[in-house]
Amino acid sequence: MLVRAFRLTDKLTNALLQALIWGSQWLLRQLYLVRLSFVALILTLFAVLTRTARAGRDVYSATLSRREVMARRAEDLTPRTLVREDPLKSQNRVLSLFTVVLLIALIGIVLWTTNANSGRVAIPTRAGEVVLPILPTLPTATPTLTPPPTATPVPDPLRVGGSIVYALRINGRDNLFTMGIGQSQPLRLTNTPVDDRDPMWSPDGKRVAFTSRRDGNWELYTLEIESGAITRLTFTPGYEANPTWSPDGAFIAYEAYINDNLDIYIVPSDASAPPSRLTYNPAPDFSPAWGPAPSRLRNIAYVSLRDANAEIYVISLDRPIEDEALRLTNTPDIDEDHPAWSPDGENIAYSALARGIELVFSRSVNNPAADPVTVGRGREPTWSPDGRSLLFGLDAGNQTTLVGALSSGIGVASSLAISLPGRAGQPSWTAALLPQSLIDSGGVKSAGSPLYTESVDTTRVNPPFYLFRRLNGITAPLPVLSDRVDDSFMSLREAAVQKIGYDFLGTLADTLWTRDRLPEPGQSRQSWHYAGRAFAFDRNLIFNNPAPIEIIREDIEGYTYWRVYVRVEGAFQDGRLGEPLKRIPWDMVSRTQSSDPQVFEAGGQRRTTVPKGYYVDFTLLAADFGWERIPADPQWRSNFPSILYWEFDKRESLTWAEAMFELYTQTEIDAFLFGPTPAPTRPPLPSLTAPAQRSPTPIPPDGGGS
Repeated sequence: MLVRAFRLTDKLTNALLQALIWGSQWLLRQLYLVRLSFVALILTLFAVLTRTARAGRDVYSATLSRREVMARRAEDLTPRTLVREDPLKSQNRVLSLFTVVLLIALIGIVLWTTNANSGRVAIPTRAGEVVLPILPTLPTATPTLTPPPTATPVPDPLRVGGSIVYALRINGRDNLFTMGIGQSQPLRLTNTPVDDRDPMWSPDGKRVAFTSRRDGNWELYTLEIESGAITRLTFTPGYEANPTWSPDGAFIAYEAYINDNLDIYIVPSDASAPPSRLTYNPAPDFSPAWGPAPSRLRNIAYVSLRDANAEIYVISLDRPIEDEALRLTNTPDIDEDHPAWSPDGENIAYSALARGIELVFSRSVNNPAADPVTVGRGREPTWSPDGRSLLFGLDAGNQTTLVGALSSGIGVASSLAISLPGRAGQPSWTAALLPQSLIDSGGVKSAGSPLYTESVDTTRVNPPFYLFRRLNGITAPLPVLSDRVDDSFMSLREAAVQKIGYDFLGTLADTLWTRDRLPEPGQSRQSWHYAGRAFAFDRNLIFNNPAPIEIIREDIEGYTYWRVYVRVEGAFQDGRLGEPLKRIPWDMVSRTQSSDPQVFEAGGQRRTTVPKGYYVDFTLLAADFGWERIPADPQWRSNFPSILYWEFDKRESLTWAEAMFELYTQTEIDAFLFGPTPAPTRPPLPSLTAPAQRSPTPIPPDGGGS
């Protein structure tokens, strides 16, 4: 009887164990197919295991009771000489161990499948290092037993409504535009022959503070949206820009360049009192952003170069001591800029160029050590009135798209893009609606004209289709360009005279290369100088003391570019022309004069300070006329001719072969590319048509230049 009980119990236990194993495998398959039901399956499995264990204990107890009765009956007949462990105990111990292991494995699978690759964003991990976004791998389609739930729709970042204002660059100047959220037609607010930029809504949405050169130098103004009335706030001979309102609208903070130092100042919004200075560090302080009411009413965020790179700081107006200012960012290899407070004062959004990609981040003010949230690709963010979304610019060539995205960094919807016909900057968002009178009027009428007209002889029907044109008044080895681009260059030259104060492009190192000229060592045979669509200024200007140009290194999308700034003529170093530098230039001299071999291998290094004085962004000016900088060749660190900060091309979406075919026959192009390598000789002057009559080179402005 006892043996039968043991056998029956053993069979029942094995059957139960096999059923449990089969059920566990089935549950694992269901977990793999239906991830969203993991939690429910775990709870179900836990209940099944609990009931099974309880049933096993009951069977064991019943069986043990019967054994004890039988044992007591046989105790008097057969004495026990050997003690053995009950087999049911061993089986139950194995079953319990298997249950624990199975439960731990299931929990691990759930955690792995629900957490892997979720919510990965580009965040700084240590000084200067950024982890770029990692996209999750999509699983192979697998039939499921349970239909997946409907995806939750992403909220529309622009549904909150309100109005935006921004500066749009058209025909070589910035003017102010506005648009109601949901409207398709922007309204022009200003139309001046000089720049109006840096717009910022007042807290009530009735006025816009902005920067303008309409009175000869950079000053602050306010524009009343409904009436169009403009009020001037500052009256200094220097430079003021980037206004930001206090939460009550009574004050405006801004950046000002006074006595060769760029600092933050505060002025009453009605100009009833003179400005007061907030920062005093000898390094540039700029891009102020006033904290919102009520939590950050007495705080101003700004950007400073005091640590040899651009970082964001927050200073308290209750205790305006710069040494006690909160350093919000700490990334020595990344320059942050354009801070913007969230409406609740808990976060600051900003933009930065990280590993060649311009990104918008959001960082907690209360916990600056925490990793920032990557919102999306773009620059110069502004918050929505409800604080849930951000609007920022995304550039493609010379055009900008304003993109809306959730501040949580969930994603960007293409339907939220506002495409603009030029480069836009400094968007600002208010909850207020645009006055109906402004909408009915259609805004300020545009009276601008194109910067230049390209006069081209189109009468030729056989190649070459266009001719060469001599550049009047230009000193160069061969002052010739293609007929397709010569007018835009001469217009650029005139604009440079007006903005820089002297004829910067009057003397050039190179324009057209004849076909028998060899390229420089390491340079491609397909240079745009051969196509008559390139010019180069003297590369050695950077080694002069003082240097008339400064270059800023910009690594974009895997390429190294150089932004060229030209120093304004000394007579105009009073704020009438140019503006102060806000970025640290590249020290090209150190590549040969530094004793550090790493500096030589890096092709130089950034300086530790910013040169004083006023400069013109020549790269931006050239782009206004269609002349674009070109990237340095990959070997620029070891081969000086490959740096190419001195060259600007006008390609107009043409390939090099197409541009060459405009000036040469196919036979001439083939001979140039595949014929014998010519010896380097002085290029002869090509056959030229009669030069077009042009006006004399203008003299430097008398103080009212743009």
